[in-house]
Amino acid sequence: MAKVRYQYNESTLSYEKVKVSTGQRLIRGLIFVMASLFFSAGIYVLFETVYDSPKDRQLQAENQDLMLQLELIDKRVDQMGLILADLENRDDNIYRAVFEVEPIPDNLRRAGIGGVNRYKNLEKFKGSADIVISATKKLDRLAKQLYIQSKSFDEIYSLAKQKEEMLASIPAIQPVSNKDLTRLASGFGMRIDPLYKTPAFHEGMDFTAPTGTPIYATGNGTVIRADRKARGYGNHVRLDHGFGYMTLYAHMSDIAVKPGQEVLRGEIIGYVGNTGKSSGPHLHYEVHKNDRPVNPINFYFSDLTPEEFDMMIQLASQENQSFD
Repeated sequence: MAKVRYQYNESTLSYEKVKVSTGQRLIRGLIFVMASLFFSAGIYVLFETVYDSPKDRQLQAENQDLMLQLELIDKRVDQMGLILADLENRDDNIYRAVFEVEPIPDNLRRAGIGGVNRYKNLEKFKGSADIVISATKKLDRLAKQLYIQSKSFDEIYSLAKQKEEMLASIPAIQPVSNKDLTRLASGFGMRIDPLYKTPAFHEGMDFTAPTGTPIYATGNGTVIRADRKARGYGNHVRLDHGFGYMTLYAHMSDIAVKPGQEVLRGEIIGYVGNTGKSSGPHLHYEVHKNDRPVNPINFYFSDLTPEEFDMMIQLASQENQSFD
């Protein structure tokens, strides 16, 4: 029921009922509705400003969890960097040193990542941009360092394989079985020529042994000559061991290999004889490095004890007459 209002009329000196038109009622209704809306909006804004909605609280909790995860990732990246730094140190000071190669320059390992402000797109993460950019930069550096380290290990692996092949190929045993060393007749250096009785440089070592004594390849290699066409050597074999090494076995009674044949260390390649310029059954043995003769006595490290090696040095140093 609408409330009735009265107004005092000074002319008639009496109270008269106030009559409200339809338009006035409409305006008053609109004013009431607008006031209600503004009041409600104000209450809502105040509530939203002071108090968080359940959805807001959920989003804040998720953001806090993400920030915690980012911080943990950042720390793990730091830990991985320390592990990689240890690998780099071992690589430079142990692995590469063993294979006699230069360490990787530090400026190459620590080179920056190219690009103009390549992390600008990460600045959109308000409140967490700093830690996101920091972690991303660390990951980029780590990825580059890992790539360089991987390439270094590829190189080390290749060198290790070559080293293994080289150790199997380098002449490292005596060419005839000679455990008591009594068969060493002449060493490397100036000796008396058995035919002309004049001083001459002897480019190998002579081992006396009965005709038919087996002669062994002193390292893995390929037969490059097996004939008697070289002056003075008689029946002889030459092995190419790679890595700049070549060995020669002369005065054989019989040859057991053919040119182009692959042989292994310890494999029989012929037999002791007295062919060519020889004064008695023996093996003349030479080692060449980069086409220059070197003293074979330095290449018996896989076959002699230290005591036997000392004795061989004494015998080889005697300035006696060679057998060829």
